[in-house]
Amino acid sequence: MPTYVYKAVTRQGVIVRNKVEVASRQYLIKTLKNNNLLPISIEQMAYHSKNAPKKQKKNVTNIQEIMKNVNTTQIAGDRKKLTTKEKINLYFAKTEKITQRDIVVFTQNFYLLKKANFNNIHALNTIIESTENVSFRGILEDILAGVEAGENMYTTMEYYSNVFPYIYINMIKVGELSGSLTNSLEQAVKYLDDTESLNRKLKSILIPNIIQFVLLIVMLLVGTLFAIPAIQGVFDEVGTEEELPAITLWFADFVDKAVQYWYIPVLILIAIVGIIVFYVNTPKGKYNYHYFKYRMPIFGELIFALDFNRLMKAMLLNLRNGMRIQESIEVSKNVVKNYVMLSIIETSINNILIGQSWIEPFEKSGLAKPMITEMLKIGMQTDLPEMMEKLVEYMQIDIDNIMNKIMKALPQVVYAIVGVVLIFFVLVVLVPCVQVYMGNFLFSAYGV
Repeated sequence: MPTYVYKAVTRQGVIVRNKVEVASRQYLIKTLKNNNLLPISIEQMAYHSKNAPKKQKKNVTNIQEIMKNVNTTQIAGDRKKLTTKEKINLYFAKTEKITQRDIVVFTQNFYLLKKANFNNIHALNTIIESTENVSFRGILEDILAGVEAGENMYTTMEYYSNVFPYIYINMIKVGELSGSLTNSLEQAVKYLDDTESLNRKLKSILIPNIIQFVLLIVMLLVGTLFAIPAIQGVFDEVGTEEELPAITLWFADFVDKAVQYWYIPVLILIAIVGIIVFYVNTPKGKYNYHYFKYRMPIFGELIFALDFNRLMKAMLLNLRNGMRIQESIEVSKNVVKNYVMLSIIETSINNILIGQSWIEPFEKSGLAKPMITEMLKIGMQTDLPEMMEKLVEYMQIDIDNIMNKIMKALPQVVYAIVGVVLIFFVLVVLVPCVQVYMGNFLFSAYGV
């Protein structure tokens, strides 16, 4: 059996090093984790050094003793006590969150190493050595253990679906199953970069306006709860015949009742949310929700274009690797998660089985643009991979145009909403304040 030298940390923060003979790296990682040891590094020893007698290091026990005593103070007592600073650093290292940037850097590095003809094991080993995030390093070591045991990378990634996006995992899956992992990694890098860029643009537009919107709502409620009653008290005290605007009185009464019977709107809101969540979790509800995502204002066209573009890119990879159209669609459907798109793809596969056009379901769905389906039809009559390559280029340009439209339309929508709230705030709160400032109510109070 191969010999491994591992370094792991116990729950007490003690770093343990040892050399053991086990069947595989994956088995050793599982054994360590089952015994509350967090692996930091695992290295396989060269065979020529396994038979060389070595003196056992001080304070290092064999694997059986570690497994028995890992939760006791025996090991901790034999080692130097950690300082408070070291404990804090160790705690933050173990609880460090895995960010989108960690995944982007890993994918970029893995892509570059694959382009340099590194095999998966060599590439993963190289990346693990330079990964500073302890949590992410542990995940990469799990992936490496699976690869060394003969598994595909995506099978281990599926266990970490909370870390790796669904689309990302399936891009890797398509690459591994089609033998084009390098191309899939290139697509994954672009997908992550595009997603990060889009999120950054949306945040730059939405966050400032959302803050304005929230501040206006807070000012409206505070003004209604405190300023309006104070103004009404002044009017009552001086005995003026003037009244506050009707909209102010109506909104003040509405807020008072909402505060008094707060549990009613809360229960109604909880019931509405519960009904929506329950409906969306049913098969029909999930399908309708996914269909709404493709038809929703502003973002619907972009969401469909991104899903369809990913599908076409995956199919192009598979076709270039010699797959038939049916096999290509079967493998490629994993890059999308939308039920509507998946139902169209299943219909397309069924059409192939009965000898009909696989393009027809996309055409009849009313979601794909006529230009897209026409290019696919021409490709079926000429050279499909070549035409799909042109289609992918066209769709990328189309996606960029859609995004530009969204970036222009979104601020206008947000400004319109903020503007409506601002006008309502002026009518409800500022107009009564102006009445008090002008002092006209005093003339009425003294009969002038």
